[in-house]
Amino acid sequence: MIIQLLISTIMVIVTVIIHGVGLAILGRMLGGEVQVERAHHIQSFSLRTMGFTLGLVLALFILHGLEIWLYAFLYEGIGAVSSLETAVYFSTISYAGIGFDDRYIDPEWRLVAAIEGINGLLLLGWSTAFFVTIVNRLGRR
Repeated sequence: MIIQLLISTIMVIVTVIIHGVGLAILGRMLGGEVQVERAHHIQSFSLRTMGFTLGLVLALFILHGLEIWLYAFLYEGIGAVSSLETAVYFSTISYAGIGFDDRYIDPEWRLVAAIEGINGLLLLGWSTAFFVTIVNRLGRR
């Protein structure tokens, strides 16, 4: 159990750092976009703003995808699952809190998967709060 907790703690730290850096980069991009839209008097529901919002959603999706794949590589690397495809599937449903069937993972590593679920829910919530903040800033001029 101690090994699982240690590995989980490292993964939480790594994914939180990745997420924080990713959101910081997106936040800087937002600052520039808001300035451009103000300077050019671009409307809140313009094609440019909609494109920026779509880009933001895709960037958040990529950020979460990266974190999911890191867990998948971990699961495959420690031999907790039978294949990379199973690892990605299992990591995705664990990270998103959808729930999983224990038959996909070696029982020795179930605690890591459970902590991935908590980690994923927190990171998804962080992204949601960030997204709402960004959309509100784009809407205010």
